[in-house]
Amino acid sequence: MERARIAELLAPFLQAPPGPPASLTEAQLGQVSAYLDLLLRWNARINLTAVRDPESMVTRHFGESFFAARQLLGSQESGVRSQVSLRALDLGSGAGFPGLPLKIFVPALALTLIESSQKKAAFLKEVVRRLALTGVDVFAGRAEDFPATADLVTLRAVERYERTLAMAARLVAPGGRLALLIGSAQAARTPKLLPDFAWPAPIAIPQASARVLLIGTNQEG
Repeated sequence: MERARIAELLAPFLQAPPGPPASLTEAQLGQVSAYLDLLLRWNARINLTAVRDPESMVTRHFGESFFAARQLLGSQESGVRSQVSLRALDLGSGAGFPGLPLKIFVPALALTLIESSQKKAAFLKEVVRRLALTGVDVFAGRAEDFPATADLVTLRAVERYERTLAMAARLVAPGGRLALLIGSAQAARTPKLLPDFAWPAPIAIPQASARVLLIGTNQEG
């Protein structure tokens, strides 16, 4: 897909309030284009996503992920993108969302993708290699076996939500954040499931029906 079309499709997610507007460089758009090509080819073999249309992939997966990146990591103008010390985990990464777009948005981010499916983990490693991303690890195992915590943990809507949410919370360092891309019904339940986190109001995702970004901060010292 042409970079100009990718930029057009992503614009509502990078510019919609709340938060300051942001944009991607030509190099970042090139990474998205290469990533999309890999996703289309691999998806025909191992069913990484039920979304088949390339433009829908851009809006549904990349758009939602870059929206989260802007909310969590700031705009280019804010200077937040230059932070080197931030450590992030993407739990149940699957096809790499939102973790890899966060890395594209903030190249200095130290990122680990946790994915128990060996086939999906192989795809993630190929994307990292093809996009020449540094500071990215793929943990091809279960979240229960991951030995560390992080400043930021991300999670998209998954099956067995309550169980997976508890695992994600365990991986958040004290004072760290847990970012959830979920349905509004799940968002309404989450503060009761994790009362040790501070939960501001969920943020509506552009072009999404009843999907939100919910960001909690771990208050345990």
